[in-house]
Amino acid sequence: MDTIAVIFGGRSAEHDVSIITALSSIIKPLELTEKYRVEAIYISKEGAWYWDEKLKNIDLYSSGKIKDFIKKNHPVSLKFDGGLTLIKSGRQRIRSSSLKVDVVFPSMHGTYGEDGALMGLLDMAGVAYVGCDLASSTIAMDKILAKEVAIANQIPVTKFVIANKEEIDKDIASVIKRVTTKLSYPLFIKPTHLGSSIGISRAQDQTALSNGLEVAATYDDMVVIEEEVPNLIEVTLPIIGNDVLTPAMLEQPMTKPEDFFDFETKYLQGGKKGKGKAGKGSQGYSKIPADLPKDLYKKALDLGLRTYQIVGCQGIARVDMLIDSKKGEVYFNEINPLPGGLYAHNWRAAGISSVELVDRLVNMAKERFEKQQKLATTFDTNYLQQF
Repeated sequence: MDTIAVIFGGRSAEHDVSIITALSSIIKPLELTEKYRVEAIYISKEGAWYWDEKLKNIDLYSSGKIKDFIKKNHPVSLKFDGGLTLIKSGRQRIRSSSLKVDVVFPSMHGTYGEDGALMGLLDMAGVAYVGCDLASSTIAMDKILAKEVAIANQIPVTKFVIANKEEIDKDIASVIKRVTTKLSYPLFIKPTHLGSSIGISRAQDQTALSNGLEVAATYDDMVVIEEEVPNLIEVTLPIIGNDVLTPAMLEQPMTKPEDFFDFETKYLQGGKKGKGKAGKGSQGYSKIPADLPKDLYKKALDLGLRTYQIVGCQGIARVDMLIDSKKGEVYFNEINPLPGGLYAHNWRAAGISSVELVDRLVNMAKERFEKQQKLATTFDTNYLQQF
């Protein structure tokens, strides 16, 4: 029986979303397969790692008791020994336990996880893991880099301008002038490296643009400003696969541009003003499949699959696109290398249960790891003999 370590939490603005994804969408269905030993590995907001069966209980976090848990328990140590082993010391350093991990299932949204940082650690440890690798995670979580990769491969993107935190803090007027010279309102302002729509705002005038730039710059050192697509239809496409890809259904968020797909809409109150109804989408505010003409649906589906391949995604990712419904044009927006909740609601609509989904993803991780082990990573030379 393989041991699967689900790693979640972390020093990220998306810490809380990570916990829900891990407990509800990964750990629970993995245990329902009855094929794996599933272990919960929680990384605190300070960066310490903890391993305990109690960490699978949502009440520990919702009640705030996680702070007491951290005070009373020792963090685990990591051992790289031709794989990854977690070592937990007893309170009196008399008892200790260790865990040899077969596969890691990351549930680390945002910084130090989904951005490729955790994947680099796991690559060095030599352990199989679910999802995108370091390179594709890095591209996907950098909205600017992802757009540049798309442009280089003739994938349409919306008009955009970039700005860094330093120039926003020192001379925001110049940034505003540069943006408004090149782009037209309405505009979207986004932190470059965050997910879950944190720090994103929409601006229809200079005051809102100024406020949006300041907010985004509190979360990130780079900010991207995008021109809104007219006649907008947003769609998102979850995809799984390494070499052979399986798309779920195109999903259409049921929001107006002025009520854009922000953190509150995604995760709180079932949608804007609490009007969402559970069961219609991830939080009851989306249409599955997207209501599009057949040819436009296929155009968006093909663009999503092509983008996934070009970026080098593996395991699972979600491609977000923007459609000008009058012109019939589809634009790449961004890629999420770890969709919140794995977008399990969409996969269920596509005929793949949560249990089947996580089982497939673990098998994909093992297959990729086996292929990687056949590649040479060292090279023998006589170089050192000359010294």
